[in-house]
Amino acid sequence: QVQLMESGGGSVQAGGSLRLSCAASGYMHSTHCMGWFRQAPGKEREMVARVDASHDIPVYADSVKGRFTITRDYAKNTLYLQMNILKPEDTAMYSCAANPFCGAEYQYWGQGTQVTVSS
Repeated sequence: QVQLMESGGGSVQAGGSLRLSCAASGYMHSTHCMGWFRQAPGKEREMVARVDASHDIPVYADSVKGRFTITRDYAKNTLYLQMNILKPEDTAMYSCAANPFCGAEYQYWGQGTQVTVSS
């Protein structure tokens, strides 16, 4: 079992920055692949960024490329999402997820942290 706990959400004006954190605990072998997802009201959940522990090469959604950066601190078992130049359309509930296998559906999810960007 893996437990994921997000933090760092909040309200910010457009152009501002936030850093989200996702602390993982439990069976770390099940967190080989981790990612950030978001869901806005009335919209489907979308992948924002993910990283594979095999090579640490991040993958980003086109909508956040150049603005968001995903990093992982293996010593602290924590995943981060640095979000810069935030836009109102970034407003959503952000959740982190983990899975032992990349390319498969994520098994473990945090409860999420709300990000609200005002214009």
